Amino acid sequence: MAGQTNPTRKRSADGKQAPILFRDLRKMVRTRKALEPTPELALRFTIDVASSGKPEIELRAQELEQGPSGSAGVDGYRLELTVGAAAGAHVFPPSISCKKLPSTRKLKTARPDDEVLRGHLPGHLALRPLPEKLPAELRVRPRIDSDRYRLVKGGNQATTVFTPDDRATFNDTSFPWCTLGRVDTAGGLGSGVMIGPRHLLTVSHAIVWNRNGTAGWVKFTPSYFDGSAPFGAAWGERVYFESKVTPPDIDGEEAKHDYVVVVLDRRLGDTTGWMGSRPYDHDWDGGTYWSHVGYPTDLASGNRPCFQGDIALDGVGDELHEAIHHRGDVWPGQSGGPFFAWWEGEEWPRAVSVQSWQNTGTNGASGGSHLVDLVIRARSEFP
Repeated sequence: MAGQTNPTRKRSADGKQAPILFRDLRKMVRTRKALEPTPELALRFTIDVASSGKPEIELRAQELEQGPSGSAGVDGYRLELTVGAAAGAHVFPPSISCKKLPSTRKLKTARPDDEVLRGHLPGHLALRPLPEKLPAELRVRPRIDSDRYRLVKGGNQATTVFTPDDRATFNDTSFPWCTLGRVDTAGGLGSGVMIGPRHLLTVSHAIVWNRNGTAGWVKFTPSYFDGSAPFGAAWGERVYFESKVTPPDIDGEEAKHDYVVVVLDRRLGDTTGWMGSRPYDHDWDGGTYWSHVGYPTDLASGNRPCFQGDIALDGVGDELHEAIHHRGDVWPGQSGGPFFAWWEGEEWPRAVSVQSWQNTGTNGASGGSHLVDLVIRARSEFP
């Protein structure tokens, strides 16, 4: 597994408690069954179509025979939606508004136990500190042999895998795995995590930055797996950001600011829950506390999430703006996926950074106190 020698679990000089070491997760964070019955959700799926008038809609529901990936105790249905639309005409989601915050701003601060930084575990979800392994009947061969790809020296680019590859795809809709999902934009796919009831934490370089000061469309699908969207999907309405980072090259300064918080058009978090957040602390450097989830394009073309734990982080910065080095295994599509850990006495993990960049020697995430400030502002202004 990725990582370095584990330091003794301790508190820093200012009393901050260190996260739980990955090796101790199973004994420190207990699996919990759902406390309430699973509710019947009103899933919303948005389809944009072109039409010369108000489209006519016809809907049919057909019961399906559940395959090996079906959930026990529920029936499967295929919904056939027929919409009268103009053939061959494209229509695209509208651009979304942006709020840029200067890197020299006065930060809004909060204690870790303040509501705005706490996670949320709904009663209808089970809790598992590690995702369930993928059943044998759902396993597929990787689409790309990442070991054959070699990076060009110089600059930070789109992430790499260090032999041996410790990532594993999974299909687990318990908490917190249902807070993580796939991010789609006109620029391609990425990864992200619910960080509030309608708030998505992801990477800046996944956003399409328009010349008129707006951003292109953003779609988030939690627990996306092979086209299945068990919690529905949501669209971005507003983006909080500090720097407009554009790939493929990410310079040393952009590496410290490559994150955004997107306000979504619906409160997905009431169903999925959400992770907490916390500024990264240099006292945690070298400790194998951290896990990562993202949607790599080399394993299943970005259609399945992958998990890796036992990762050590090493912050390089002033704790306000952090370029955080690590040796986790990442590939394009995983950008925006969080690095997160658990703290003793809490039933949710906290994210401290998002996957951003790589060079020939290391992979890197972006984080720091300014990332947490974006979370506080977005959640306070758009609860």
